[in-house]
Amino acid sequence: MYDIIIIGAGPAGLTAALYARRAEKSVLVIEKGVFGGQITFSPKIENYPGFAALSGNELADKMMEQVIAQGAEFEMETVTRVADENGVKKVYTEDGVFEGRSVIVATGAAHRHLGVPGEEELIGGGVSFCAVCDGAFYSGQTVIVVGGGNSALQEATLLSETSKKVILVQNLPTLTGEKKLADALLAKDNVEAVYDSVVTGILSENGAVTGATIRNTATGAESALAAEGVFVAIGLAPATDFLKDTGLLDEFGYVKADESCRTPLEGVFVAGDCRTKAVRQITTAAADGAAAALAACAYLGGR
Repeated sequence: MYDIIIIGAGPAGLTAALYARRAEKSVLVIEKGVFGGQITFSPKIENYPGFAALSGNELADKMMEQVIAQGAEFEMETVTRVADENGVKKVYTEDGVFEGRSVIVATGAAHRHLGVPGEEELIGGGVSFCAVCDGAFYSGQTVIVVGGGNSALQEATLLSETSKKVILVQNLPTLTGEKKLADALLAKDNVEAVYDSVVTGILSENGAVTGATIRNTATGAESALAAEGVFVAIGLAPATDFLKDTGLLDEFGYVKADESCRTPLEGVFVAGDCRTKAVRQITTAAADGAAAALAACAYLGGR
């Protein structure tokens, strides 16, 4: 049995593991996807203290190295549910069950999908959620980026360096990301923005994307955009389905907790983007990880 089981290995989970191990608690970190979480998809990070600029992969590697050196254990598993059974926290996965005295949920959030015809079946065939992963495949081609926030602007900026043309499709009258970033992007000759429009479907031929249909939300007019790739950057949804029967989630699927990172379930804590909060950044995720780990250690010390 572990002192603390941490579900998720993004900045929140890794920071929690670091603090817990420094407090000499036995720690298991369970991750179903990429160690490092969503930051591994960021080609350039410029707002993490101590580094003028570095890639998400570099930051994730540094965090992993530090936690591994502290002696945390890792498992690559998909968690299906968490239960409290006679005071023991049981974390069920697709392949087995792990027992702990406490749990920190740090699963972050996953990319939101458009939910339009053609999207799901064309993922990997022209529909992508990561420019740093797939952008090179569209060198010299036309791509559509759906969204207008910072994530979309960063995706479009990266794609504009190699793509023939980048078309931003935004459902609002303006881009909502940082003005400096938006201005720099729109100043590029190969970038175009289409406002007040939503994507209604993905077009394809022989299993490859050929464009997207869009609808103007102001006029209702429908049209089509030709492109070889569609990058969806409309935000994230909390990865908390495995907690849906616990009563810990709010109406949007986020785990209910304040800055203490304590949930209504004794011995269960939450950290990072999956928590109810106003600001979701790498720094706030790391801060949550520290708070959750210290809260878990205090809980364990009182038992």
